[in-house]
Amino acid sequence: MKKRNSFTLIELLVVIAVLAGLMALLVPNFMQVRIKSRDMRRKNDLKGIQKALELYKLGQSTPIYPASFTVCTPLVDGNSVVYMQKIPQDPSSQCNASPVSYYYLRDVSDSGKYTLCACLENINDPEGISCAGAPACSGTYYKLTEP
Repeated sequence: MKKRNSFTLIELLVVIAVLAGLMALLVPNFMQVRIKSRDMRRKNDLKGIQKALELYKLGQSTPIYPASFTVCTPLVDGNSVVYMQKIPQDPSSQCNASPVSYYYLRDVSDSGKYTLCACLENINDPEGISCAGAPACSGTYYKLTEP
């Protein structure tokens, strides 16, 4: 009998099938982990923005929140006091890109109220709710209001 130095076609197909099965099991889990990671960053970004807004309000002679802010720029008052070096941008998009998924909504009739919203990718997030006033979102929103 001849000595074999290579794999048979059946052996190669079995190995490929096993690898494909493993990939089919692992890839969806990996994608869910990435989605949850981005959503966690969004929540932490909003908490950081909320802290900067509170510092901004405390630094004003008349306690008031800013009318608006722009992502990827510093949060600065009229006296050039910096409250946040750079307003963070959504982890899935670039600065000044569209769509923006962080929203700051200040009630113009009451300067003491605001709403921060972030569009979450995980529609089943336990903290996900609707965010009135923000554009439609493919998932659900995470919302923070004036404490």
